[in-house]
Amino acid sequence: MDSFRTKQRKAAGNLTAVFLCMIGTYIFLISGFANGADWRHQLQRTLMQSAERMYLPRASYILHTPDRTVGEWLADQAMSLIPIVRYIDEQKKYEGYAEDEETIAKILASQAEDGHALDEHGNPKGEIPAVENIVPQTGTPTLDMSIERLRDFDYLLSNFYIVDSSTMIGPEQLNADDLLNRSMKINQENEGPKVLIFHTHSQEEFIDSVPGDPADSIVGVGEYLTQLLNAKGIETIHDTGVYDIINGQLDRSNAYENAEASIRPVLEANPSIEVVIDLHRDGVREDTHLVTDIGGKPTAKIMYFNGLSRTRVNGDIDYLYNPYIQDNLAFSLQMQIASETMYPGFVRPIYLRGYRYNLHLMPKSLLIEAGAQTNTVEEMKNAMEVLAETLYSVLV
Repeated sequence: MDSFRTKQRKAAGNLTAVFLCMIGTYIFLISGFANGADWRHQLQRTLMQSAERMYLPRASYILHTPDRTVGEWLADQAMSLIPIVRYIDEQKKYEGYAEDEETIAKILASQAEDGHALDEHGNPKGEIPAVENIVPQTGTPTLDMSIERLRDFDYLLSNFYIVDSSTMIGPEQLNADDLLNRSMKINQENEGPKVLIFHTHSQEEFIDSVPGDPADSIVGVGEYLTQLLNAKGIETIHDTGVYDIINGQLDRSNAYENAEASIRPVLEANPSIEVVIDLHRDGVREDTHLVTDIGGKPTAKIMYFNGLSRTRVNGDIDYLYNPYIQDNLAFSLQMQIASETMYPGFVRPIYLRGYRYNLHLMPKSLLIEAGAQTNTVEEMKNAMEVLAETLYSVLV
């Protein structure tokens, strides 16, 4: 009997030792001895990959390659041998979805910066997609835009979009048949304005702008687009409100919230409006010139921009809910294809990011990054002429 109990104690001691060893391994991987941040990142990435392989297998390619690191293998072994560790980690992940006020503030601040703004010194903030310098483009489109090719999710994603590292998208959302079959045509039988143009970041200027003169800023460019659309018979309103100046200082921390508070009354007073355009200009490296040649005129290139109200870290962001995401995606894709068909080289890939950007105000909402701080006012106005033609082809 004593021998049997001794064996039991030894077995229990061995199990305890294994358990403590694995706990130690897990703690080592989390906190790290020399490269803790790397181990922690690898573990988080492994957990995300496992969840996506189970629930979103077709989208999981976005996150990983087939190669596995030693850290990922060790993490898998630790998780499989210590179920309570997996449970604790899952509980921590679950609790993360109920963000506290500080997290919400950070997310709204990230939205305010929009990934393409400049700081107070005129330098770009955030990630900047790959861009190109002067590339004259004429003739036929360089991309195959047949419906057969567009139905290939990988082809569509890689040729028409840039997905910010903060978010993700799958084939259910980028369904070419769905997005191209949604009508973007405006109702011309009803009287009243059909398009509203505004500027969340009204202080954006260009390389030859007269400082402080709205006529030479993005607001002046928006006014020119308004005139062009009105001349084409698309009645357009231009909101010139300033939403990024607080107490005389540039402050974009609440620019999107400030803009929404002013834009909603305009929409309520003008129920005939169907299209809302937030016109920006991008921020790029000083040696980058976003320009192409269209009809012999130097023309700033533009980029359509979508917010998905979803981040990798927080998942779907309930307090940035947007019921019109699919319509927004349809509008930008139809504009992208029309632009590339009519004016090859005019548009950059559509940029997808994780937040909302007031695209929930209307199904046909569009955020446009036109040119950048290195473009001239003339190049920007030339771009508005091309943009007006493209909008007319999609809306009328």
